[in-house]
Amino acid sequence: QVQLVESGGGLVLAGDSLRLSCAASGGPFIFYNMGWFRQAPGREREFVATISRSDWTHYADSVKGRFTISRDNAKNTVYLQMTNLKPEDTAVYYCAADFSPHSSVHTPTAVGEYDFWGQGTQVTVSS
Repeated sequence: QVQLVESGGGLVLAGDSLRLSCAASGGPFIFYNMGWFRQAPGREREFVATISRSDWTHYADSVKGRFTISRDNAKNTVYLQMTNLKPEDTAVYYCAADFSPHSSVHTPTAVGEYDFWGQGTQVTVSS
């Protein structure tokens, strides 16, 4: 059982940057593909970015070129560096873990592919 705790959210102005962190505990972090999702009020949870066990990455088109996902296996932590934030990026951001002991290159993008979720952190971008 993996526990995920997100941090780093807040209220920023359009054009600003934020870095979200997700600390994992309770499992072998190196066996997990990690992802970030977000959910705005009245909308479904949507894929943002994912990083595989071997650092393959994949991004939603809406954030490509502005967001960067990375992981530090020594710290059991995954990050989401967000730059040039826009009001439409406003949402609760969730960290997720996909247990994948047999594949190091898988980059899952669907909610149902992830096994564990954090509680979320609010990001609000004001214009």
